[in-house]
Amino acid sequence: MTNHVDLVLSQLGGADAAGRLLGVGGEAIRKWRQADAIPARHWPAIAQATGMSMAEIQGEAEPAPGLAGGTVPAGATAALVLADGTVFWGEGFGAAGTSRPAEICFNTGMTGYQETLTDPSYAGQIITFTFPHIGNVGANREDIEATNIAARGLVVKEDPTAPANWRAETRLDDWLRTRGVAGIAGVDTRALTRRIRDQGAPNGVLSFPADGRFDIPALAAAAAAWPGLEGMDLAKEVSCSQSYAWDETGWVWGRGYGHQEQPRHHVVAVDYGAKRNILRCLADAGCRVTVVPATATAGEILAHRPDGVFLSNGPGDPAATGAYAVPAIRGVLEAGLPVFGICLGHQLLALALGGRTFKLARGHRGANQPVKELATGQVAITSQNHGFAVDPQSLPADVSVTHVSLFDGSNEGIACPARRAFSVQYHPEASPGPSDARPLFGRFVAMMETR
Repeated sequence: MTNHVDLVLSQLGGADAAGRLLGVGGEAIRKWRQADAIPARHWPAIAQATGMSMAEIQGEAEPAPGLAGGTVPAGATAALVLADGTVFWGEGFGAAGTSRPAEICFNTGMTGYQETLTDPSYAGQIITFTFPHIGNVGANREDIEATNIAARGLVVKEDPTAPANWRAETRLDDWLRTRGVAGIAGVDTRALTRRIRDQGAPNGVLSFPADGRFDIPALAAAAAAWPGLEGMDLAKEVSCSQSYAWDETGWVWGRGYGHQEQPRHHVVAVDYGAKRNILRCLADAGCRVTVVPATATAGEILAHRPDGVFLSNGPGDPAATGAYAVPAIRGVLEAGLPVFGICLGHQLLALALGGRTFKLARGHRGANQPVKELATGQVAITSQNHGFAVDPQSLPADVSVTHVSLFDGSNEGIACPARRAFSVQYHPEASPGPSDARPLFGRFVAMMETR
């Protein structure tokens, strides 16, 4: 009987050609022949190069029902397929369908999944929640940070349960379904998180097909073909399309959200993917807020005659967004206005001041990230969501590093006193997360008051 590995190799043009395509040596191919099996991580590339089905690559005569090239595990209705062909099976919930390819990341927060899912900074990502019980407080109209869900899917350990919270208005399952977002439960999220931690964030696709049929090679190929977040500008996708005014203040027990009726300062907030609680914190600090699109020019920002300019959080590669954001920020700095940035806004300010950014291998996502302020030695527990960081070695002499991560030593804050500008990598507004860093909004107000 012919070794089916040899049949596959012949379709690839021989062992040497296969080795070049798959990035392996002759010893690896010898072991494949000996075992009469090819590792699953190579299947998507083989399928894409040859057009072979999963059944042919595995040496099966016929694909099994419901799956191109294998058997769907009992009870499985959804699959998370990584670019290397790895499959995590589970039960689907939310909206049936297949997500666009995305980066798979993990979030370590224990609360606030609704705020996390609606954080625009998660555009282009599928979120793995490390906390196993997601969904038990349901969903409501107050705990959202943007109108739409930016994330492309979510991965959880336990099946979402019926809500048990007095503020719940609907089940998480129903809330996701009405917004066209799929989830997968029953996944070994510890194994997936370890993989991301050790090997970096992979590309993947979440499939929850209504007919229960999966084409794993096609899904893996789609994930492998997606270029990833590096070099990708996503701020335009989540930013507002036109300017608007904001006066809503923070949530208060028994009263809900309020309104700022006696503002002392006017702030223009550039929306690269702004969370609502950021705008509420500005209003709480005594500001009248005008929100402008990510593509607003310096002239358009200054035309509002603000006392200060805020640069918001957002998704994607800061270097890509910087193509239009950096000239605008430099124009604002030249006008002498106080500038405060967070997350993507922090990275864009660093670029405008002459620094560089780079992609982290794993990113920081969660509500338990310790950050040290160098001037005081004070440590704050912060909420974070970012996959890129500022290179501190690239900053010019008049820009100082103010904060560092106690997890990996990466940059968490900068200041340029000569330009009246400062920024932090984390989220002082939290939502979800601790409020340790909330006083930074007061610092921004103080800069406007002394201008």
